[in-house]
Amino acid sequence: MEPDKQGLVSTRVMEIAVGLFLFVLGLVLILDAHRLGTGWGDDGPKSGYFPFYIGLILCISAAVAVYQGVRAPGAGDAFVERGQAKLIFAVLIPTIVYAVAIGLLGIYVASAAFIGIFMVWQGKFSWPKSAAISLVVVFALWLMFELWFKVPLPKGPLEALFGY
Repeated sequence: MEPDKQGLVSTRVMEIAVGLFLFVLGLVLILDAHRLGTGWGDDGPKSGYFPFYIGLILCISAAVAVYQGVRAPGAGDAFVERGQAKLIFAVLIPTIVYAVAIGLLGIYVASAAFIGIFMVWQGKFSWPKSAAISLVVVFALWLMFELWFKVPLPKGPLEALFGY
């Protein structure tokens, strides 16, 4: 078998892991809903009434998913192969860096860098073309959000330099 075709994790393991995660999430919902009150007050349901039942449904669904993951035939097949995982991480890791960069540089500078670098790295475009397109896209977003819709987005040192 080719190295890129080897499975990193089985479908069974992922189904069980996701089911357990959702079950824990449902328990958190139930516990917090209980803290808020899950019954009826004088003016209707208390704050935790609906979250309690959503958490309960989530726990039941997650338990079914775990059961099916354990019992399903053929669930030992590969969930993701090495080659696929490389492609996923080639997008995931830069996206995490981009999210951190938004907090440090502001959304416009981080977005221009993210778009430009991705165009060169993944799209194999030239640096001048990538820079031009990323700047035009970011300028259009700035016009739309800051001027037209009046929605302030996270700013960084460059915007502060321009007094914005």
